[in-house]
Amino acid sequence: MGKLRLTNHAGLTLIELVIAVAILGILASTVIPLAEVTVTRTKELELRRALREVRTAIDAYHKDYQAAVAAKKIFATLDATGYPEELQDLVTGNDWGGLYPYKKKYLRRIPRDPFDRYDDGWGLRSYADESDSTVWGGEDVYDIYSQSDKIALDGTYYRDW
Repeated sequence: MGKLRLTNHAGLTLIELVIAVAILGILASTVIPLAEVTVTRTKELELRRALREVRTAIDAYHKDYQAAVAAKKIFATLDATGYPEELQDLVTGNDWGGLYPYKKKYLRRIPRDPFDRYDDGWGLRSYADESDSTVWGGEDVYDIYSQSDKIALDGTYYRDW
């Protein structure tokens, strides 16, 4: 009687292994760009939120200045615009000469620019500056912008937002 041989083929052949690696390479080449776009989109949302938060705080500061002047709690000088002298004033707050029984703060902290690679902080514009100025006049803080020279997903520069 002949012997019956049972063979157990465990593992992959070289061809199966090459095909599996090729499929994984194709999948990875499609996933990586999508992940990069997702990271960029998340940073863009963070930038929009930060700009809106600070600009809203600047406007609230100016509104309270006008209310304090109207209520004769403080007296406006000729060169006063009512905007904060520096960005930190939004964090430290102001009581507006007794308009509020406490020091009203407009921000808990100054948000970070997510596209700021060199830790330069926000670009500032004063009330007297042009709307597209990249040099701060230094009198007050009327607006902020990102100092990043990168291009957004929609084709605009982040500094123009």
